[in-house]
Amino acid sequence: MKAWILSDIGRFQLQDKDRPVPGEHEVLINVKNCGICGSDIPRVYKDGAHNMPLVIGHEFAGQVAECGPDVSEKWLGKKVGIFPLIPCMECIPCTNRQYEMCKHYDYLGSRSDGGFAQYVRVPEWNLIELSDNVTYEQAAMLEPMSVAHHAISRFGEIGRDESIAIYGSGTIGLFILMHLLSMGYENISVIGNHDIQREKALKLGLKKENFCDLRNENVKEWIDSKTGGFGFDVSFEVVGNSVTYGEAVEYSAPGGRVCLVGNPHSDMALKRDTYWKILRNQLTLHGTWNSSFKGEKDDWIYVADSLKNGLIHPEELITHRYPIEEIEKGFLIMRDKTEEYIKIMCVMDG
Repeated sequence: MKAWILSDIGRFQLQDKDRPVPGEHEVLINVKNCGICGSDIPRVYKDGAHNMPLVIGHEFAGQVAECGPDVSEKWLGKKVGIFPLIPCMECIPCTNRQYEMCKHYDYLGSRSDGGFAQYVRVPEWNLIELSDNVTYEQAAMLEPMSVAHHAISRFGEIGRDESIAIYGSGTIGLFILMHLLSMGYENISVIGNHDIQREKALKLGLKKENFCDLRNENVKEWIDSKTGGFGFDVSFEVVGNSVTYGEAVEYSAPGGRVCLVGNPHSDMALKRDTYWKILRNQLTLHGTWNSSFKGEKDDWIYVADSLKNGLIHPEELITHRYPIEEIEKGFLIMRDKTEEYIKIMCVMDG
């Protein structure tokens, strides 16, 4: 089979590889689509993976081609999404069914072989069966969509009259917007700095006047005009740098809540006066990580049901599609920022 193998930092090549054989409690997935995650770029070109050589890629979907021992053949031919985190099932978070916080997890695409290959072994436990009307392309975005929904769920309940801000309009920020709009929220502001981000946000249903283009607007003045100087009740920081972290805190309303979503690019810091805002305005900061997957009332089921019922359309965020032979073009676009993009998708040939 064909597979993109990361053998060392910067050594990422399409190679022929033996088709894997599913072991106990595993199935073999014929990968149909695999998306490039922003975390894949430093994994390939800067930091490497936990284990190399490795087939990377954790945002993928496909069809069950073979069942290992002790796996029911009812799975054969099924269209499935794949939760990439493989929990140990023994640590305290696992015993509490908080698998996303497992202390000794494996992970498809960063620790074990993932989806940039024609076939991959996956534990049966990690499968979610999908309805016929959900496309493989949509299903390959279940993971980032579930991450976005998990961030929203960290707040518990968001009031219909509360003002909401999303700092960062890349893939996860736009998926947060997509979910909130599908839930009926309207008082949403998005802060971004790319034409493609603005275009996609408006296509999802954001009001034109609610997108703050950082290239043309003074953030403080724009936010003051939106909130009367009061600040946002609910904020998502989806960039992962000190500037947007500080803004999310600085421009929160008294008693406001902030969810920190973006993976940090470097050390994070707050100015002293900004830190005072947390104390004096009695803000609540939420951390979020990955997504909940436990077979009932979890992020993945929510997203799968939303897709089934036509409530969300993640394919609208795909800007580039490449066959497996050419997917490195997508990696280079993301690394070198030579073109504007949101989601770059690999289309397998089976």
